[in-house]
Amino acid sequence: MRRLFPVTDETAAQAFDGTPEGEGVSGVTGTRVTDATGTGEQGAPRGCVSADREWTLAELAAAYAYPEPAPALAPGDRVPWLRANMVSTLDGAAQHEGRSQPISSAADMRIFGTLRALADVIVVGAETVRQEGYRPARARAEFAAAREAAGQAPAPAIAVVSAGLELDLSLPLFTSPVVPTLILTGAAAAPDRVAAARQAGVTVVIAGDGAGIEPARAVRALAGLGLTRLLTEGGPRLLGQFIAAGVLDEMCLTLSPVLTAGDAQRVAGGPSVAVPRRFELVSLLEEAGFLFGRYRRS
Repeated sequence: MRRLFPVTDETAAQAFDGTPEGEGVSGVTGTRVTDATGTGEQGAPRGCVSADREWTLAELAAAYAYPEPAPALAPGDRVPWLRANMVSTLDGAAQHEGRSQPISSAADMRIFGTLRALADVIVVGAETVRQEGYRPARARAEFAAAREAAGQAPAPAIAVVSAGLELDLSLPLFTSPVVPTLILTGAAAAPDRVAAARQAGVTVVIAGDGAGIEPARAVRALAGLGLTRLLTEGGPRLLGQFIAAGVLDEMCLTLSPVLTAGDAQRVAGGPSVAVPRRFELVSLLEEAGFLFGRYRRS
């Protein structure tokens, strides 16, 4: 894996360790990253990129660390940060035959696991739970000390967004999670299904006055439970709701170097926003042709 952006003095040193001036890469292949004056960012030499090697989990965790919490508006308030993690093909498909795995990669899955390990809660739509065969998030020994130091549970909770609560409560996601699974729904959800979920040990959080959730209210409700490091893995309809409501703070997007054609969903769906929302590039990594971008709200 190589860091393409931002280029720092450290990545410049890695790239040019033992590489003759003018070759401009470390390893067999590389991408030249220069500014208009011929020097890389922060004074790095012409044509520098970081070394192409497998990153440790600690390095990935540092690269994707949540920002420090913003000051609370009132004592006791918890300020949440909602990031999304999605994968897209070159032609804009978020899935192939209903699943994201065929367009993913080993590096994408390492980042996927790291983002989960950093989060307090993973917010996911009910249809994605069904399509992807969601299981409970697992406690990972590599992140145990860091999670304990941050005051986090051993593993992130899964919060399933569902208006109809048409969920198989006998699945491991609900029967044997490390941290109890949550269901986010609206006040108009069927009372018998809400009761059945609670009887099964699931925490049901009401986050809307209708059948479905109100995205901003859902984010506040999770923060009220002490879950401020939020990660959503979609699906596209749920991500579209978060975007339209203006509550998405960060987008982690894997660009897969494949073409699928067809009519697969994009990473986000639903109604369009009145004015396109601008995000800024924070970092860009690359491995085996896959690009891993991290963008924050401008």
